[in-house]
Amino acid sequence: MTTSINVLILGYGEMGQAMAYLLQDHHKIAIWEKFPRTRHAYISLEQGVPRADIVLFCLPVNPHREVAQAIAPLLQKTGLCVSIAKGLDETGKTAAQILAEHLPANQPHALLYGPMISEEIRAGRYAFGQLGCRDPAWFRILQNCFRPTRLCIEHTVDITGISWSVILKNVYAMVFGMADELELGDNVRGFLATAALQELDRIVLHQGGLPGTPYHLAGLGDLITTATSESSHHHELGRRLARGETHDITGEGPHTLAMIERHRLLDMPDYPLLHFIHLIVRDPSHVREHFQRFIAYLFEKSRGS
Repeated sequence: MTTSINVLILGYGEMGQAMAYLLQDHHKIAIWEKFPRTRHAYISLEQGVPRADIVLFCLPVNPHREVAQAIAPLLQKTGLCVSIAKGLDETGKTAAQILAEHLPANQPHALLYGPMISEEIRAGRYAFGQLGCRDPAWFRILQNCFRPTRLCIEHTVDITGISWSVILKNVYAMVFGMADELELGDNVRGFLATAALQELDRIVLHQGGLPGTPYHLAGLGDLITTATSESSHHHELGRRLARGETHDITGEGPHTLAMIERHRLLDMPDYPLLHFIHLIVRDPSHVREHFQRFIAYLFEKSRGS
């Protein structure tokens, strides 16, 4: 039997609403929103943080620094902070890095990533995630929190690996949208899935993560969800790029590419598929021809030509 606990949800966008839907019948829920847009009964940080057993960061990564600094002196020593943010901030930092830098030294914190489409959660369907944290006791706290729900979670210690897996899956998802718009077929989709995962595994290792992490929920699971769903924002961005559209190509994927380039986080030419997507985002002209040349290049390279 699950014990009712106090959960503070930071941000009441789609994922904040999904988390509230999951937990409201089982725990005491409070919600903070910096810019309230509805008549919902929001709470201040000063009211909510000291009482919270779990603080869920249902926010984009950019506000994490400001919010973490604001709540740091208010947290219970055992209060578990959990972020679901899948991007890089303007300084090129991940949510994991921001929480580690701005929360108290021994404050429990974790990252929750995986196939968790908010619309499906609110429709009562299953969702799946990996909780990245260094202490298994923190995992058990969140596991018990979600036990009565249809969000199934598993533990990993590879915080770096799952962070880069979910950050880059939004980038790779765009190339699936391009291929679908160009009607390149299921065989190309299978090729892209293999190429993306192999490349992502190399990137995770380069960034200090563990081998194989991208083949689990935060990588492969979330990539398939984002890359094949017609309701996916990044799949739609890929379709638009394949049509040569340049207006309002925004989202975590394009922003990630910009931050990687600005802060030199990776040498993109070392990762051909990532580099290919970056070039298309910069200049979405003649995408079909570029696709054909890219595939030919990869297989010529594999033959040692």
